[in-house]
Amino acid sequence: MHTPYDPYVRVRGAREHNLKGVDVDIPRDVLAVFTGVSGSGKSSLAFGTVYAEAQRRYFESVAPYARRLIHQVGAPKVGEITGLPPAVSLQQRRSSPTSRSSVGTVTNLSNSLRMLFSRAGSHPPGAKRLDSDAFSPNTAAGACPRCHGLGEVHDTTEELLVPDPSLSIREGAIAAWPGAWQGKNLRDILDTLGHDVDRPWRELPAEQRHWILFTDEQPVVTVHPVRDADRIQRPYQGTYTSARRYVLKTFAETKSATLRAKAERFLTSTPCPACGGSRLRPEALAVTYDGRTIAELAALPLTGLAELPDGGDETARVLTADLKSRIAPVVELGLGYLSLDRAAPTLSPGELQRLRLATQLRSGLFGVVYVLDEPSAGLHPADTEALLTVLERLKAAGNSVFVVEHHLDVVRGADWVVDVGPGAGEHGGRVLYSGPPAELASVAESATAAYLFDESPGPAREVREPRGWLTVGPVTRHNLRAVTARFPLGAFTAVTGVSGSGKSTLVGELTGELPGVGRLVRVDQKPIGRTPRSNLATYTGLFDVVRKVFAGTEEARARGYGVGRFSFNVPGGRCETCQGEGFVSVELLFLPSTYAPCPDCAGARYNPGTLEVSYRGRTIAEVLDLTVEAAAEFFADTPAAARSLRTLLDVGLGYLRLGQPATELSGGEAQRIKLASELQRGRRGHTLYLLDEPTTGLHPADVEVLTDRLHGLVDAGHTVVVVEHDMTVVAGADWVIDLGPGGGDRGGRVVAEGPPDRVSRAEGSATAPYLARVLP
Repeated sequence: MHTPYDPYVRVRGAREHNLKGVDVDIPRDVLAVFTGVSGSGKSSLAFGTVYAEAQRRYFESVAPYARRLIHQVGAPKVGEITGLPPAVSLQQRRSSPTSRSSVGTVTNLSNSLRMLFSRAGSHPPGAKRLDSDAFSPNTAAGACPRCHGLGEVHDTTEELLVPDPSLSIREGAIAAWPGAWQGKNLRDILDTLGHDVDRPWRELPAEQRHWILFTDEQPVVTVHPVRDADRIQRPYQGTYTSARRYVLKTFAETKSATLRAKAERFLTSTPCPACGGSRLRPEALAVTYDGRTIAELAALPLTGLAELPDGGDETARVLTADLKSRIAPVVELGLGYLSLDRAAPTLSPGELQRLRLATQLRSGLFGVVYVLDEPSAGLHPADTEALLTVLERLKAAGNSVFVVEHHLDVVRGADWVVDVGPGAGEHGGRVLYSGPPAELASVAESATAAYLFDESPGPAREVREPRGWLTVGPVTRHNLRAVTARFPLGAFTAVTGVSGSGKSTLVGELTGELPGVGRLVRVDQKPIGRTPRSNLATYTGLFDVVRKVFAGTEEARARGYGVGRFSFNVPGGRCETCQGEGFVSVELLFLPSTYAPCPDCAGARYNPGTLEVSYRGRTIAEVLDLTVEAAAEFFADTPAAARSLRTLLDVGLGYLRLGQPATELSGGEAQRIKLASELQRGRRGHTLYLLDEPTTGLHPADVEVLTDRLHGLVDAGHTVVVVEHDMTVVAGADWVIDLGPGGGDRGGRVVAEGPPDRVSRAEGSATAPYLARVLP
C-alpha cells in the first residue's frame, strides 16, 4: 500500500542493456552508491534507466520546440518508475571541450569577474564604461582583433617549410606542399614562371626562395605539362599559392584532423604581439581592479584570486563577495591550483567533472536527484574526504545523490548501497543487494563485499632490482620548477601526489629519445575512435581475422566473396541504405535529427547476400553482436582470433560486444583496449609503458586483474610507469615518486622517492599516511 508521500524511488522491470528485469527501491534524500564490477550494469541502472526516465518525463512536459534544444536520451526499457524527482546528470563527458572553453567558462566564474570589471573596475579617465561582454575573448566586442581572441598567432619559417635545403623543388624540397597531383601542379607552375625546379633549394637566390614560400600574390599561368608517355595532358590554367598561404589556409579551414595536424607541423605559434597573449582588446586591458588587468587576475590560481580586496563601494563589495563564494567550492574540491584562463582541453576528465560539481553546489537546486559518474576519479585519497563533504552538502540542501562509484571510502561514507552483479555483461545485470552498507557483508556472491570489509593489507611483494636508471629533467613546465626524477628500468614505478601536483606533466617528459628507453608506449584514456564506424573489433585488428574466417567458408568461396565483402566500411557487402552504419539519421522538420535502425538491414549493417554466408551457424552480423567472452569460445580454435580475445579478457573486458561502437566506450575502457592491443603484440626488445591512472573506472576486483597484467609485463623485462591514486596499486610497486606537497603553486616538487615502505614514512607527504594503511 503506497502512502501519499512515498519516500522511495521504485524501479520495476528494468531491462536496459544487460539488466535482467531489475526491481529495486532506493530511498530519496540520501547518498546512494551504485557498486559492482566493471560492466555489471550499474551505469545502465543509474544513468541508462533512472536518469534517462527523468529526462524523458521532463521532455514530455516542455514545449516541443524546447525539446529539440536538449539532447534526447531516448526512452529507457523499464516497466515503471515511481517516486522519481527531476534529475541532473554529471557524467564524465566523453566529448572533449573546445579550445575556447576554459576553467572560467566551465564554472561561470568568468562571468562574475567580467561583471566586477565592468561595474567596479577603474576605467581610464574619459573612457566610457565598458559592458561586461567587452571583457570576454569569445565575443566580437572583447576579442583582440589581431588573433580573434585566441591569444596566439600562427606563422611559419623557411626552416620548417624546407627541412632539407639540399633537395631541389622537383625532389620535394618544399615539405609543406600537398602531395600527389596538387604538389606536381604547383611545381609545374613554378617551372612555367621561370624558376629552376632542378637546382638544390639552397642554391636558389634568396629573393626567389622568399617569393616561392611567402608571397601573397596568386598569379595564374598557362601550364604545358611534360607529356607522360602513358597519358596526354592538355595545357591548363594553374593558380600559384605560396607554401605559407597553403599551410595557414589548411590549418584554419580544414575539417580533417589529419590534414590539420600535418599543417601544424609547419607552423610556429607565438603569443599575439597585439594583446600579448591575453586574447583581449586594448580597451579592455586598460581597465584595472586592485591595480591589475582582468588578464592578470585570470592567470592567478583560484586560491590567489580568492584573496582579492573588497574594494571601496557597495557594488564592488557585493561583486567580490559573489566571486569568492563561487570560488570556495572549487577550492574545497582540491582544484584551487587552477587558474581561470587554463584551457579546458588541458584538464583531466576528473578535474572537469569536479568543476561542474562545484558549479552545481552554487546553483541552489532543491528536490532533485544528482546522478554522478565516479566523482572520485583522478582524486588523491586526501581529496576524497572533501568530495564526501560536498556530496553531503548537496544532500543537506534537500536533494538525492546517486553515485556510480568504485572508491571504497566513498562507498563506506554512503547511506545506501545498490550492488549490481555478480559478474560483468551476461553474468551481471541483477541487483544483489539494496540497503545500508553495513549489511552488504552477508551477501556471499557480491564482489564488492569482499573488498569493502576486508581491510587486511595484501601480501608483501618482493621489490625488484632495477637494471638501470632513466633520469628525467631538470623539468620546468606548468608547476614543475627544475624537477629531476629517476625512474628504474625493468621495474614498476608509481607516480603519486594530490591532484594538480604535476604528476602527468612529469610523466609527459618521458620520451622515446631518452637513452635506454627503446620503444615507448603511452596508453591514455583518449577515445579509440571518433565515429561509430570504429569499434572494438576494428581497433584491435581482430576484425581482419574474422573477415578472413568468413571469406574462407565454402559458401563464400562458391560465391566469390573476398575479405572486402565482409567489411561494413566499403561498398560491396554492406547495406547501402545506411552505408554500413546500421542506423540512419532521420531528419525531421524543425526537430533534431534522430537515429533510427536502418529500415533495410534492421541494424545488421550488411546486405542480404552477405548475411547468407554463415560460419558455424552464425552470420558476420551475429558474430559482431557476441561479447568478447562468448567470442573467445566461438573462435577457440582460430589461433589469431583467440590470442586477441584472450588479451581483452585479461584486462577485464569480457563483457563488451565486438561491434560496440567506439563512441560508447568510457575512457577507462578505451585505455584497456589499447593496453590489450599492446599485450597481444608479443614484444621483442625493451618497451617502456606509460599509463595515466589505469585503474579509473575499475572495481577493486578488476584492479587486481589489471595489476597482474602490468606486473607480467615487468617480469617479461619491460618497464612500467603509472600515475596512480589507488594505494593498493602503489603498495605493489617497486619504486614510488611522490610529488607535492600540494597542488598548483604548492606542488611541483619531489617530496619522496624510493620503495613503497620508505615513502610511506616520509615527512610532509600527503600520500604517506594513506600508503602506510595498505602496507603489511
